[in-house]
Amino acid sequence: MILNTTHFNKDHKQIIEDLVGPAFSLVQKLKMKGVGSKRMIVDEVSPNMQSMMNVVSDLNYANIELRPKGILIMITKGHKSFTWIIPFYQLVIYKVNGSSIHAQGRFIHFKDNTTFRENKRFFDKLLDAKVKYDMTYAMPTDL
Repeated sequence: MILNTTHFNKDHKQIIEDLVGPAFSLVQKLKMKGVGSKRMIVDEVSPNMQSMMNVVSDLNYANIELRPKGILIMITKGHKSFTWIIPFYQLVIYKVNGSSIHAQGRFIHFKDNTTFRENKRFFDKLLDAKVKYDMTYAMPTDL
């Protein structure tokens, strides 16, 4: 689900919390050594997300925030902000010339450059959280 989060809306906050959980507390953020990525350059998006990209030759930026049950991808287009809400059970990540995140019939590809490489620790943390989430709902193997 993609929301226009340029202006604060209580309904949007509730939708986000229902899908991916509330934001981590300050203590949890400190223990995890941060829950957000640095901004990354968006290289390519799926056709159904083109309307959120700059039309002129400006660079498109996005960053990712980790939540207990998923992630939020914040995309900026000029003065507007969009948030793509992705629960862990829908999240698929590919590492090909950068990183590509797929969910809900959409994808976003981040360019492999210095800003992307600075986020390696964040992506490791994201993958660990996804594996941990998937293991809580794994099928028992001792049948």
